[in-house]
Amino acid sequence: MLELRDMTKIYNAGTVTELTLFDRFNLTVEDGQFVSIVGSNGSGKTSLTEALLYKSGATDRLGKITDGNTVSDYTPDEIKRKCSVYTSLSSLETGEFKVNLLDTPGMFDYEGEAVEGIAASGCVLITVSGKSGVRVGTHKAYDLAKEMGKPTMFVVTKLDDDNANFNNVLTQLKAEFGPTVCPVVVPVIADRKIVSYVNLIEMKAYKYEDGKAVETDMPTADVSEKMGYRIDGLIEAVSEAVAETDEALFEKFFSGEAFTQKELIDGIHSGMNSGIITPVTCVSSTDLSGVDMLLKEIDLLLPPPSEKDAMIGETADGEAVEVACVESDPMSAFVFKTVADPFVGKMSYIKVFSGKLTPNKEVVNATTGSTEKVGKLVTLQGKKQIDVAEAGCGDIVVAMKMNVNTNDTICDSTRVVKFAPMTFPKPCYKMAVRAKKQGDESKISAAMTRLMEEDLTIDYKLDPSTNEMILSTLGGLHLDSVVGRLAGTFGVEVETSVPKISYRETIRKKVKVQGRHKKQSGGHGQYGDVWIEFEPCVSDDLVFEEKVFGGAVPKNFFPAVEKGLQESVKKGVLAGFPVVGLKAILVDGSYHPVDSSEMAFKMAASIAYKEGMRQAEPVLLEPIGSLSVFVPDDNTGDMMGELNKRRGRVLGMNPAEKKGMTEIVAEVPMAEMADFTLLLRQMTQGQGVFTFEKARYEPLPANLVADVIAKNAVAD
Repeated sequence: MLELRDMTKIYNAGTVTELTLFDRFNLTVEDGQFVSIVGSNGSGKTSLTEALLYKSGATDRLGKITDGNTVSDYTPDEIKRKCSVYTSLSSLETGEFKVNLLDTPGMFDYEGEAVEGIAASGCVLITVSGKSGVRVGTHKAYDLAKEMGKPTMFVVTKLDDDNANFNNVLTQLKAEFGPTVCPVVVPVIADRKIVSYVNLIEMKAYKYEDGKAVETDMPTADVSEKMGYRIDGLIEAVSEAVAETDEALFEKFFSGEAFTQKELIDGIHSGMNSGIITPVTCVSSTDLSGVDMLLKEIDLLLPPPSEKDAMIGETADGEAVEVACVESDPMSAFVFKTVADPFVGKMSYIKVFSGKLTPNKEVVNATTGSTEKVGKLVTLQGKKQIDVAEAGCGDIVVAMKMNVNTNDTICDSTRVVKFAPMTFPKPCYKMAVRAKKQGDESKISAAMTRLMEEDLTIDYKLDPSTNEMILSTLGGLHLDSVVGRLAGTFGVEVETSVPKISYRETIRKKVKVQGRHKKQSGGHGQYGDVWIEFEPCVSDDLVFEEKVFGGAVPKNFFPAVEKGLQESVKKGVLAGFPVVGLKAILVDGSYHPVDSSEMAFKMAASIAYKEGMRQAEPVLLEPIGSLSVFVPDDNTGDMMGELNKRRGRVLGMNPAEKKGMTEIVAEVPMAEMADFTLLLRQMTQGQGVFTFEKARYEPLPANLVADVIAKNAVAD
């Protein structure tokens, strides 16, 4: 445990700009308390992290995003974009005590990072801008936290903004998230300015003078009415929420007795653990008002790992087992994040669930079955590394150069247990990638292997149908970040382009053609002569048969004819795309006892193929994909119209498990899906998700054939 008592911080002491940031400040937090800070992009997550670190004395300066000097946003990409791209770990450590803050990105392109941060945390602070209010990112953060069973707290930020409105945000939160929303700190506003903050647990009001909290009078009924909400009504709401957590408290509430401060704290604490209370507090991270009260609430309200239910793991035999947060038990831990650093090597972020993790310890990787050795252990203050001697249960550390990957479980050999992996969103934004400099292809492959170990929401693989390397990400910003990492971290530059569409060619009628190859150039000549029937069939590969009678073509030349056809079908006669649905039957021909050879019959087969394809009414086929897209109910009409524009066929609509969402099932040409990821995000403000898989080929509409042929035509 760490206790901070009678802490005083004065900025520019002895000067005309002297400012007391906090005076005689106290903080007590239990060991192993981990908080992730999530929310919409621009809701103040990083600024809040800075304020908490600074106010608690963990840092000696208050960094600003605009200045690019915050603790948590320190990578070149983050400084350039002025927003979080990666989940960062910052910590306060003294002796055996540690408080960790996981600052997560708010942009949808980096949702995988948010998944990692929430999974590793014990509690989740969801930031909501006092100016813009509840947004899609707020819902996503809340839903992720609830799916993972994490206690949550809303923190309304940016109250110093002239356009901020706490009452509107609180009303939104109650409307969107239901009766679990429970305010614990509210601002007192007069003339559109915050004059004080009311702590509904302490039943006290505080104003801030030169950064110092000073107790002041509680607002009168007249002041309360002008704010749009009544303080006594909020106190009643808090008491009612607490009453729901315990039968004895319920009886006391309905008897008309007021709760003690301890009963309120214990009730909210218990309600957060069970998920029936989501407290709401408020801060201004720029002038630090309200931050000291948030630190108190982290101490008093947020449950430590020791209070959480046991983690459920799986033994080597596939049986479920409970793993409690007990340091005397065998060690078990989970790798929730990996960083591929070309200079310091692999950095594995590990959450310890039981026992203790120490350097040089032999552990079992329950995911792979291998035995690994733990390397150096550090904790992080942004990019600053601090060596640690051990990590107890509930703790988070970073293991250096350890051969483990994200979603791996490591444990003692005395109790082998594996935890369920995190579920990440699937990458749907696809672009073709090629090296700017010839010969860098192997470097790109090696770098992408490292990046895919780090980020499980990207994919990089060869499309054999087009022979392009395809990079899949969650969106355009995500793609830019990956391309930037390739250049800045791994020293290889790439170009991206819209992937080619893997069209195919086939025929519509049966034909019989001759292919003759005859050449005389002195000495032995070349002679091959075949008659082949071509007809449509249902097959992705060439179907070859022979029905030759009387030895017109010797059997030893049959393989040469088939090989000539197999090589020929790689390119169709319309636009050079592979041919499918083709059956070839060798029915007749002739040969020369001296001049015939395998090569001659290969050439004869190729000639017959080209002539036969031209006569058999060749047609272009385009790939059709099966689409499942989830959109808000209000967007179903717009999405149906959009799919029609994209030549899609809607097959049905189904209510989704998530309230307010509808699943639309359709078939859409793959050529029409290049920008669908971005379109869906814009249409639904980031709420929509989809899956899209290639299903089959269908004839390309006649009005589009000429354009495709013009772009892809090949010479004979």
